[in-house]
Amino acid sequence: VHRADVEKSLFKVLSYQAESAVAQGDFQKAVMCVQRCKDMLMKLPKETCYLSILCYNFGVETYERKRYEQMLRLLATTYFEWDCSQYLDKALGAVSLANQVVIFSLAEFTQLEMSLDFCLNTAKLLLEHGRESVGFDFLKSVPERFEFSPDLGKITLLHIEFLLQNKRELLAKQKIEEVIVGHYTGKQLLPEALNQLHIILWDRAAKHYEEKNYSEALHWYNYSVSFYTPGQIDQNLAKLQRNMASCYLHLKQVDKAKEAVKQAERCDPNSIFTKFSVYKIAVMENDTDKGTCSIYKMCFNSFQNDQQIVAIKALEYLSEHLQDCQQLFAALKRVSNHLFTSKLLYMGKILITFSYFWCQLSQFCPSDKAVLVAQKTCLLMAAAVDLEMGRQQVTPSEQVGQSLLTISECTSNPVSFAGDFAKDPTDTLLLLYEFEARSKLNDPTLHSLMESVWEQPQIEIKTLEIIASLAMEPPARYPVLCKKALKSALNLHRKQAVIDAVKFSKCLHSLINISLPTGLTDLDTCVLQEVWDYFEDALSVVSSTDAYPEMEILWLMTRAWNTGIFQYTVGKYKEAEQWCGLGMRFLNHLGALKKSYEDHVSVHRGI
Repeated sequence: VHRADVEKSLFKVLSYQAESAVAQGDFQKAVMCVQRCKDMLMKLPKETCYLSILCYNFGVETYERKRYEQMLRLLATTYFEWDCSQYLDKALGAVSLANQVVIFSLAEFTQLEMSLDFCLNTAKLLLEHGRESVGFDFLKSVPERFEFSPDLGKITLLHIEFLLQNKRELLAKQKIEEVIVGHYTGKQLLPEALNQLHIILWDRAAKHYEEKNYSEALHWYNYSVSFYTPGQIDQNLAKLQRNMASCYLHLKQVDKAKEAVKQAERCDPNSIFTKFSVYKIAVMENDTDKGTCSIYKMCFNSFQNDQQIVAIKALEYLSEHLQDCQQLFAALKRVSNHLFTSKLLYMGKILITFSYFWCQLSQFCPSDKAVLVAQKTCLLMAAAVDLEMGRQQVTPSEQVGQSLLTISECTSNPVSFAGDFAKDPTDTLLLLYEFEARSKLNDPTLHSLMESVWEQPQIEIKTLEIIASLAMEPPARYPVLCKKALKSALNLHRKQAVIDAVKFSKCLHSLINISLPTGLTDLDTCVLQEVWDYFEDALSVVSSTDAYPEMEILWLMTRAWNTGIFQYTVGKYKEAEQWCGLGMRFLNHLGALKKSYEDHVSVHRGI
């Protein structure tokens, strides 16, 4: 009993849904609900009369709404289901009449004043609901009404689109060829419509390409090319030419592919896809130089577009498979030059790539003396890169530590530290890099490293001055090492046949600054004596040459005088008199500034 009640309730729900669908104009849903009710009549025979009346009312309501086609189709369905053999003619008559109603309605429809978009939407509805014959006939009639409309191209596009959807490719091609003829006879499509047509053409070509029907794909790409004027520069044209080149290559038509790529380079020379097309042609022609060059360009393009992983893979592949080392180094040199020119080397992402690459490249150097030097140079570059990255970081320990490992590998090279130290700039750079790395890491072995440096008989002044600078560069702070390096540099300056007064003055300035910090009054007597000797050295050089910078003489005079004043403030009057007297000795060597400072000193002397 319960099951019967459920089925009866379901029947009522379905009938209500059918009524609702008819009220909303949803003919298909109404038919579906009625059909389900009809299937339930075997179990609910008493509802047959109700369903019959309901369907009759639907027919009347459809008629009153002037939806004649739906009404006639319902009638045809009724005839078929009533008795197919007896009422076949009547059913066919109803269907035929329904079709005539649609055609008559369309004919009546075309006489009304409507917008182009309204007509296009009508055509779409017809074609999307399987009424191709009526829909295409309607589409053919629309252009006559909108002959002078600038949007006439929309009709053509819709026509082409539905021809292709219905697999009428030949008719679609004829329509496209008509558009191409119109393009050059004053009937151009609007830019928006033309772009849409290009999309349709490219989609069709891509479909044929996926099916490996390259000739047909070229046919559709050529339609697209037809809309571009000779010499036109456009990135889409470059992409189009690359696609055509790919088709030509599959068809083994290398000459045509080369011409297409040439056109692509003209339109978009910097595209990595264009460079890859060049590479593919080079491979087919066995042109090593051209292929290598294109790989290099793609690597550089990857660097520029933040694709370092891609660049690394390309460089690895190049180094593994390229037999000619000269070509490899030439390509690498070009990449390096470009990166330096565009100031990309100092960016972390580039530095990581180059550090890795230089280490990798060093592995490909065979073991003879000439290339061992090249190997050491590669490792030197890797160490330099890691150090540069360390300088840019707040906590540089990781990258600086990596630099130390690379330096260690480099110093184990058989040609490292062989021969004249002063004549090997690579070894000098390695020393400076190692000193910087160990000083930044606060390495306890730093002092033992420097013992070997002090013993070098021909170490350059410049090297010592750089060591002094690095010793005090944060986070490093090694004043003892800095002072020792500057003293060694000063001794070398003194040994010169002709002392360079400018360089000597700078070195002495730094040495006095590190030995006599500004603002300190309580200084050890030994320290003061040592600094006094530096001032005496300066006075000796100042007295022997006119090339000593006047501002440096003024600075020496001021430092000596101020040191005397500081001694005076702590009650060391004898020392104060000595230091002020030393300052007065520098006063005599001032040029244009002498008169001005004589007045100042006289005032202080009076006090």
